[in-house]
Amino acid sequence: MAGINNSASGAKPSPSLPEVSSSRCLTLGITATHDLKVTNFSLLDGMGVGRYVTSAPFSAGGCDWFISFYPDGDYTMFRTGHLTSFTSVYLNFVGGPPTGTRVMFVFSLLDDKGCQVSTKRGKRRKKAKEPNMPRERHMTTFDYPGQSWGSSMFFEKSVLADVLESCNGCFTIRCDMCIVRLKIEDNPIQIPDSVLHQDLSRMLKDKEGTDVTFSVGDRFFHAHRYILAARSMVFKAQLFGAMKEAEDAQCIKVEDMEPQAFEGLLHYIYTDALPDDHNTADRITATQHLLVAADRYGLDRLRAMCEARLSGWIDVQSVATILALAEQHQCVELRNHCLRFLGWPDILRAVMKTDGFKHLVASYPSVVSDVLETVVSARIAQ
Repeated sequence: MAGINNSASGAKPSPSLPEVSSSRCLTLGITATHDLKVTNFSLLDGMGVGRYVTSAPFSAGGCDWFISFYPDGDYTMFRTGHLTSFTSVYLNFVGGPPTGTRVMFVFSLLDDKGCQVSTKRGKRRKKAKEPNMPRERHMTTFDYPGQSWGSSMFFEKSVLADVLESCNGCFTIRCDMCIVRLKIEDNPIQIPDSVLHQDLSRMLKDKEGTDVTFSVGDRFFHAHRYILAARSMVFKAQLFGAMKEAEDAQCIKVEDMEPQAFEGLLHYIYTDALPDDHNTADRITATQHLLVAADRYGLDRLRAMCEARLSGWIDVQSVATILALAEQHQCVELRNHCLRFLGWPDILRAVMKTDGFKHLVASYPSVVSDVLETVVSARIAQ
């Protein structure tokens, strides 16, 4: 009997169905608003191009920020030929867990009654919450701490003068922000936000499973050696490498460090964020000590976050000590911030009376020549 040859039967194979998959890009917008209230503007007017005042640091979208306001405009005024006819305002990125943070933000100016002021002379005002007011919107990405974006021509000073006449020299700069978060989802199931930093923070606080103890001043801190080693090469060498402490040691003694600084160090290691102590009376000193601790344990991101925070707190009483710290630990951007502040008219005269300046001169005499050069250059620019 002849066999059946299937290949010659003329039957066509059924086409296979295409594989189908899907995903979606979920865009989240976290909104926030911060108001910088400016009083007695006449005392700031004429301080010089490139000189600025700042808001207090604030948090939005899991990041830290501050606003810098230039009463006589920033240095881009020289390139545009407007000199001091405009004020400038910028949003400054201090730091936070996300990298490449994308933000849409807009600055507006409010009078003492909370009404938004138009950029054109004589145009009526509207309440700040009313729509359709023309404002310059910015959409940009903040890639690293210390970066700033904003408007070099925020408000024409002649228009601002009209506002000040009826506002007793006071006004408010409002920054409305929308921090953009992108999530790529391959299915419609909603995934909760990560709480890893909260879990680790609670584990540190409850001392659950701790296996190493540090003696710092008059306090003891319990931690987890593998977490410390994963976050800091210095801790890794101390706990597992050539620098390893004796196995029978009761605890590791940390010399020349404030307990509060070590506590802040552990907080960052477990949460990847700065401790929430920037409103305390000794916030500048505490942040300076934390920067030193970050440098000592090779935590570069924490160090940069401390630099950015300190740059927003520079004033007459603190600038000399912050400059000395920046010089000691090679914090270039923080050093530049201090020098720019010292270039303000009559600022150096007041700073020279502080104990911090005397310490700066005694410890880092070479910095004094840089300070004088900055002051001379600032006066020439005026």
